[in-house]
Amino acid sequence: METSPFILDGGLATELEASGFQLQGDPLWSARILHTNPQAIKDVHFRFLKSGSDVITTATYQASIEGFVKYLGVRPEEAQQMIISGVQLAKETIREFMSHSPISEDRREPVVAGSVGPYGAFLHDGSEYTGAYEDKMTMEELKDWHRPQIQCLVKAGADLVAMETIPGLKEAEALVEVLREFPEAKAWLSFSCKDFQNISSGRRFSEAVQVACRSSQLVAVGVNCCPAPLVEPLLESAKSHKKADLSWVVYPNSGEGWDPKTGWKIEKRTSFAKLSLDWKEQGALWIGGCCRVGPADITELKQQHDII
Repeated sequence: METSPFILDGGLATELEASGFQLQGDPLWSARILHTNPQAIKDVHFRFLKSGSDVITTATYQASIEGFVKYLGVRPEEAQQMIISGVQLAKETIREFMSHSPISEDRREPVVAGSVGPYGAFLHDGSEYTGAYEDKMTMEELKDWHRPQIQCLVKAGADLVAMETIPGLKEAEALVEVLREFPEAKAWLSFSCKDFQNISSGRRFSEAVQVACRSSQLVAVGVNCCPAPLVEPLLESAKSHKKADLSWVVYPNSGEGWDPKTGWKIEKRTSFAKLSLDWKEQGALWIGGCCRVGPADITELKQQHDII
């Protein structure tokens, strides 16, 4: 029987904003809601589960010890507990969902992916989409930055670590090295990309895939937070560099434009449910959505991949 892909969730922040939360301009973005309204995060997780998501991603993309201490005035131990709580909220929501909705034969038991964003997300200056900070940092500095967050997510029992929207090769290498310190952990590594062949820093996506192939702990490598039409040529450009036992992970945004000052431009959206069938043919086993992708989009995606 053909294996259907794992369906990821969509944009957590998008759903929080739709519920009335003001996240634009906040240096902690959706991670602040871990502190102010954890139930709202559970509500979003639940909506994605109802839509068919097999993977729930934690609200920790922009969470860091330093960021929570700086912007919330908490102690480092409290900041660690807040990152851990991101996993706990996702696990609680899955348990509650399962108790109301027994798993059918065609539905997997959902898993939790602990989100780790790039260092540039903490800088809050748009550099998460360029990787410009990499040149000013050593490999050890990048590893030291990411280690506490990954440690918290693994300790909390995340099924996977989602190292996502990574703009450059040095940071990717640092993440893969930190992951080795937690040998039981599994992860995926996903890059932000600027065009049909290159990640955001300007290096080839094929080079990024080669970095991923050096790790035995990754279940997938791929792209996220890019327009859907870029996905197929990006995967094609790097297919000869991917190990056979490594899947693609793909979760683009809605195709709307982004302005760092004003936020998302509300314009024509691109449904990628049909495109995702091509990605599956290319070997994508993990497929979902990123910014501006909501539960209805995930329902449409799930329906495309339901095996009759």
